[in-house]
Amino acid sequence: MKAVRFHEYGDPSVLRYEDVEQPVPGAGQVLVRVAATSFNGVDGNIRGGFMQGPIPVVLPHTPGIDVSGTVDALGEDVAGLEVGDTVVGFLPMTGDGAAAEYVVAPAGILTPAPRSISLPDAAALPLVGLTAWQALFDHAKLAAGQRVLINGAGGAVGGYAVQLAKNAGAYVIATAGPRSGEHVAAAGADEVVDHTATEVSAAVTEPVDVVLNLAPIDPARLAALPALIRSGGVLVNTTVWMPAPSDEQRGVRGIDLFVNSDAEQLSRLVALVDSGGLRVDVAQRVPLAQLPAVHAQAATGELHGKVVIVAPAA
Repeated sequence: MKAVRFHEYGDPSVLRYEDVEQPVPGAGQVLVRVAATSFNGVDGNIRGGFMQGPIPVVLPHTPGIDVSGTVDALGEDVAGLEVGDTVVGFLPMTGDGAAAEYVVAPAGILTPAPRSISLPDAAALPLVGLTAWQALFDHAKLAAGQRVLINGAGGAVGGYAVQLAKNAGAYVIATAGPRSGEHVAAAGADEVVDHTATEVSAAVTEPVDVVLNLAPIDPARLAALPALIRSGGVLVNTTVWMPAPSDEQRGVRGIDLFVNSDAEQLSRLVALVDSGGLRVDVAQRVPLAQLPAVHAQAATGELHGKVVIVAPAA
């Protein structure tokens, strides 16, 4: 089968589109015929060797944490899935990913794919959708009537976070650049702050209950965010190389988010997609052979929006 792999850590040039042996599912695993994976920022950090501590991988490594596809074969002791089922999942970060024609996945991380969008586009959902869900509901305990500031809402996680927060009945203030402001407003934000023109601290005139920081802002700006939060509120931070600040005197908690694969939560996201309550946005659909170029674009900051990497047709 065809796959994209890297045999050593380094810049995007280490990625190779090559022939590899098709994997075989073991006990509790399924073989998925890949429809698509997607590019996530962490893919570039793993390839570059910057995540060897928290996410150790065995070289050569196939990237691609998200997967959508069709169950092709079942290992032993797999229940609830059948050959031919269309599925979506967030693969284990330390194992081989879905930048290939086939991937082996633990059966327990897969959930039925959405029916209302194409199977390749479903690969845009798992990691970023789960990040937004877990930030808002597992960690921040967001409830109807609360005010939430989503800092860095212009990215893929931010788009889902705005939609989910609005669905939950929250008042949403979102920061975004000029390129993504209209997109964030269309996602349902009540207020959109252009962070290139206005300091967030000046734009938020009434305390919020929750801040979700998705942006790689400088440490001083991150440290200023708790002042925008009411006493007893929470700041959830996804830029984990900068620890989340807190304000112990006022009971403002800072939480660093490490996203987990969760098939039950993913099934809730899929249900929202199929009911029309959650929109999956895809900026580009790129053939698997061109994945190295996507990594190169991301490395130069020229990649905008969610990119789906489409496997070769069977």
